[in-house]
Parts: sequence; C-alpha cells; structure tokens
Amino acid sequence: MTALDPRHAVPGTEGDGGPREGLAPVGHVRTRPVVLAYVALTKPRIIELLLVTTVPTMILAADGVPSLWLVLATLVGGFLAAGGANALNMYIDRDIDGLMARTGHRPIVTGEVSPRGALLFGLALAVSSVIWFAVATNWLAAGLTALAILMYVVGYTLLLKRRTPQNIVWGGAAGCMQILIGWAAVTGSLGWAPMVLFGVVFFWTPPHYWPLSLRFKDDYAAAGVPMLPVVAPLSTVAREIIGYSWAMVLTSLLLVPAAHMTPFYAVAAVLLGGGFLWEAHALLRRVRRGDTDVKAMRLFHGSISYLALFFLVVAVDAFLP
Repeated sequence: MTALDPRHAVPGTEGDGGPREGLAPVGHVRTRPVVLAYVALTKPRIIELLLVTTVPTMILAADGVPSLWLVLATLVGGFLAAGGANALNMYIDRDIDGLMARTGHRPIVTGEVSPRGALLFGLALAVSSVIWFAVATNWLAAGLTALAILMYVVGYTLLLKRRTPQNIVWGGAAGCMQILIGWAAVTGSLGWAPMVLFGVVFFWTPPHYWPLSLRFKDDYAAAGVPMLPVVAPLSTVAREIIGYSWAMVLTSLLLVPAAHMTPFYAVAAVLLGGGFLWEAHALLRRVRRGDTDVKAMRLFHGSISYLALFFLVVAVDAFLP
C-alpha cells in the first residue's frame, strides 16, 4: 500500500461538496496544463483500444470501406462517449483513487481538476455524444451510446465495482457496446455478426483485465475493491481466465457462419486463439508450480495484441472474395 501523508491532501476542493474523501499518495502530486489534465480524465489509452474495434466492425458491416465521413463521425462520437463515461468514473471513484498507486496520478486526486469540474465535463461529453450520434448517424446508434454510458457509469462504477468480484465481467459489457454502435451507424440495424463480435470482446475482457488486477492486487485490497484476484486464490483466478479464454476463442469461430467469413479468417482466428490459450494455460502452469513470479502481465500485453490483430483480420477478410 502506498504511504499517505496529510501534507499531500488535495488542495482547492473545498466548496465542491465537502472535504476531499481521500489523500493523494506520496510522490503523485503533479502539475500539468489544464487542457492535458482534462484530457487525462477521458483515459485516452482505453479509448484507443475501443476505437481499434470500431473501424473493422464498420468495414465488415459495409462489406467494404464505409464513407469517410461516417467513420470519422462514429470515431468522434465514440471518443466523446467513452471520454465522458471515463470522466464520470473518475468523479465517482475519487475517494478510492487516492488510495491506490495505480490511480494516484489522476487529475482529481492531484487537485488539477476539481470534482465539480470533472462531473460537469463528464456530463457534457456524455450528453454531447448521444446528440452527436443522433444527428450524424442514426437514432439506434444514439440509443446504444446512451445505454453504453449508463452501463459503465451506473452498472459498473456505481453498482458492481465495489460489491462483487464479477464486476469486470458484467461491467466489461459496456466496453463491447462500441461494436454494436459502429455496426448500427453503418446499417441502422443489428444482426448476428455484431452480436458475435460483441461476445468475443465480452469474453476477452476478464482474461485481459484480471492479469492486470493481479499486478495491482494490493492496491485494490487497500481500496476495498473486491476484484477477483483480491478475494480468490491465484489458482482460481487462473482457471477462470482459461474458461473465459476458451469461450472467447469458440465465440470467434461463430463469426464464420454469422458473417460468411472466408477460410483466411477461420485460419487466423484459430492461430490467434491458439496463441492466447497457450499463454492462458501457461499462467496456470506457473501458478501450479508455485513460481514466485507468475508473469501475469505477459497475458495482459498479449491480450492487447490479440484484440488488435483479431480485428485487423476481420477488416482484411471483408475485402477477400
């Protein structure tokens, strides 16, 4: 647990609903330009991952290249929606972010952005994203965007995160919504293909996030967040990761009949899935051997590569005969 010191209490938060609920971890107080502080509220690294799934989905939906305007409009809307939801997440979690080394640099914790400023910023982005999709694409995409924001802010952050070790499983569904939004933006409807892609990312999320939770297990424990690695034995976590990994790979193969994918996709999905499963099972083997370092972050980084390559294959396959 990171040491706390009253001298690092976040200043300038009086009048924003009372004193700061937490203290910034020692060594994390920083100053950056106001614009960059607000950008940090949007968690841009996470948004990058969301957008990686959107363009290939739109290419598959269009069975080729969608209009440049539609792609840009969808990416802008996705950035606004995810950024707004992330800012609201930081506003809600400001009491525990200061207790964890991983989140101790966040703008509200360091005092660079006031809680009230973050709340208004998040709400503005969230509302703007729904309006943007309604005007620039269609009402289905706008409705799915509103649902995604509610799922993340209310479903995950407010209801699940601090109450159940399955928080990331069901909360992660919000991160899959961008796939449905991208598909709806192109077609104005939904179907089996986007639901399969939704399922792939849904089952991918726990094997992606639980290795990271293992690394920051002490952080979550100190903040009272019951992530699975905090409340379950390491062997249980590893077995759960394997179960979701198999579900992810098998679901990815359903895209062959659902979207009439070519043999290129089928072979690539098997190879990528096989590599993912190898690393997931390797994690369990290291746990059973009692290794001091189970190298969980290998799976975390590998999962990012898997998702990027998987959706690249989806995009390429749309151009094959």
